[in-house]
Formats: sequence, structure tokens, C-alpha cells
Amino acid sequence: MNMHAPAGASLIADLRPEARNAPESGIVEVVNHGRLKPGLIPLWVGEGDLPTPEFIVRAANRSLAEGETFYTWQRGIPELREALARYHTALYGRPFAMDRFYVTGSGMQSVQIAVRLIAGVGDELIIPTPAWPNFAAAMGVAGANPVCVPMQFKDGRFTLDLEKLEAAISPRTRAFVINSPANPTGWTATRDELAAILAIARKYGIWIIADEIYARFVYDGSPRAASFHDVMEQEDRVLFVQTFSKNWAMTGWRVGWIEVPPAFGQIIENLIQYSTSGSPVFVQRAAIAALEEGEPFVAQQIARATEGRRIVAEGLKATNRVELQAPDGAFYQFFSVDGWTDSRKLAIELVDTANVGLAPGTAFGPGGETGLRFCFARKASDLHEAVARLQKALAG
Repeated sequence: MNMHAPAGASLIADLRPEARNAPESGIVEVVNHGRLKPGLIPLWVGEGDLPTPEFIVRAANRSLAEGETFYTWQRGIPELREALARYHTALYGRPFAMDRFYVTGSGMQSVQIAVRLIAGVGDELIIPTPAWPNFAAAMGVAGANPVCVPMQFKDGRFTLDLEKLEAAISPRTRAFVINSPANPTGWTATRDELAAILAIARKYGIWIIADEIYARFVYDGSPRAASFHDVMEQEDRVLFVQTFSKNWAMTGWRVGWIEVPPAFGQIIENLIQYSTSGSPVFVQRAAIAALEEGEPFVAQQIARATEGRRIVAEGLKATNRVELQAPDGAFYQFFSVDGWTDSRKLAIELVDTANVGLAPGTAFGPGGETGLRFCFARKASDLHEAVARLQKALAG
């Protein structure tokens, strides 16, 4: 017996490698370093500073008061699935049926279900990076392998090289994972780019896992970003993962949905049954209120993000030490600082010197190593102060 081995080391060695090797979040590392610092401005995670609107909270409270605290439909209550169909019909301008939508315990559970549907041990899923780290982690826990295709940063913008995307396909490839508008870069695919990605997927008979969670946050005056819904046919192999977290300030509620072909209904129900056994009814009632009454709040969120984007881009450019372009979508500014190649070290230093919390680009995979992610879904006064602190720290 090795007397110097940490307690439990032999037990850990006996665990499945998919669990044992699940990576620690590079974002959480910086959060843990700075979360207790007085006066720190936390801009490291993907949420705004507005609490969930009162009309959504009231719907949950009514449901609780009426005793809706029992097991319910594994697929989601019919009223919410119908509301999701109406929401999509209004957003995309064509009819949607409720049997395409299934309620999950978060956008993250939707990602896990999507991966489980199509990939297992040894399979590959191709993902443009920098990318939200939970994608790759969900693949790894399922035994699948993420294949990263770094995006190019050219003329101040990230672009996806479709030739490189196609070249990454192997006999083990099961899907592309496409996040647009993207976290952390703000890259937003055009309709033509989505059509081209879909054409490649059709050519090789592979799936697309589409994360269009930030579709409402675009800055060219459009009501939403281009979507695979705009270019796909009914028989195309596209799975959509979604959440209530961003549009309606519901990050702590842990509720989302997955959109799949109707024939998958029983399979989705089974996967939900054997993980969470369904989402609480009172949370689903809140989600209905978000969809049916939430458009003014979504408009407020977008207006705040639009102003936040301007404040952050202009303020950081004024340092003359950063490389950036204001993002086309989502609510993150991704930027690099002249003279710095280790964003993890820089993020920790900025916690200490500027009292501002940013996410290190190292957390987002190949292509993000030198960058920092700044979440600007926050009130203007906080953003002005954060930018002023960063200007001072970077000048030093």
C-alpha cells in the first residue's frame, strides 16, 4: 500500500474513466479565486444581473399554492409544449406542432440528451472553438470524443472555415455541434453559412446539434439570428437544444427544452424518466408565463445588452492594448490583451488588480487561449466601472 497516496485514491482509480476524467471548469477556477473579494464586479459567468421578472415568479407561486407539487408528464405539461409551439410559430413565421418539443431540467440536460441520442464510446462530434466548455465535457462523459475545429480570427472577427470543418469528418463522426450566436465569441452564422453547414451534414449523413440559445441577442436590427429552421427540411438530422435561462433571466430555475423529430417522443420521455423524471410543474407554469407574457422583458434585455456592448467595446478599445471587434450576437465581448498569451493567468491577475471577474479563454478550447470573455448583460453603471478598472489595470 502506498502510504503517501491521498485518501480514496484507489477508489477513484476504480471509477469509470468517463467520470474520472471529467474536466474541472476553467471558469469556476477563476470564480473560486475571486468570489469572496469585497466589491468585485462578477462578469465571468453567462447571466445578467436582473432577477427573474415578477410575472414569472407569480405564476410559480400560484402553482405552488394550488398544490401542483406531484409527479407530472415526463415530456412536459401539454400547456407548456403548446406554448413552445406558439412561440416558435411566431418567431420563425411558420407552423410548429407541440410534438416537436420536450421540457428538460435545463439547457445542459438538453445537451446531454442530444449527445446521448446519437453518440457513444469512441464516436466523434465536431465543434468549432472557442466554444462553451460544457459541450465537450458532455461528450466526454458519454464516452465520445470532441474534435475541435479552431475558428480563425481575421480582421477583428471570428470566422468558420467550412473546408476545415468538412476535413475534420472521419468515419467515427456523428455530428457537428453548432452554437450561433456563439458563446464566447459572439460569432453569428449567416443564413448562407448555415445552409452550407447543413449541406455538408447531409452529404455525410451526420447530425447537427444546434444551440441557438442566444438567437434573440443580435445587433444588426434583426428580430433574431439566422437559424437552421430557415434552411432545413423536415427530414434533416437537426436537434435543437434550448433554455429559458438567458431570454427571461431564469438561470436558477433550471428549465429548458429540446426540439427533435416527433418520432423521437417516447425515446426522449425515457431518457428524461431515467434522469430527472420530469421538471416540476410550478417551474413549468413559470416557463409558460415567460413565453406568453415575456416579450417586453426580452426587449428590455436586448436593449440593455445593446448598450452594454457599446460601453464595453468602446471602453476596451480606448486602452489601445486590446484586440477586439464588437460581437454580432450573444452578450459577450471576447478580446485579447497585447503582451499576454496566458489568459488563465491574466484573468486571475485582473481579479487581484482590477477587482473584475472575467472568464479565461483557456476554458473555451483551441483558439481561445489568449482571450478573455466579458459578459455585458449587466446595468450600465457596473459596466462603466468595470471598464474603468480594466483601463487602469491594463495601463499599469
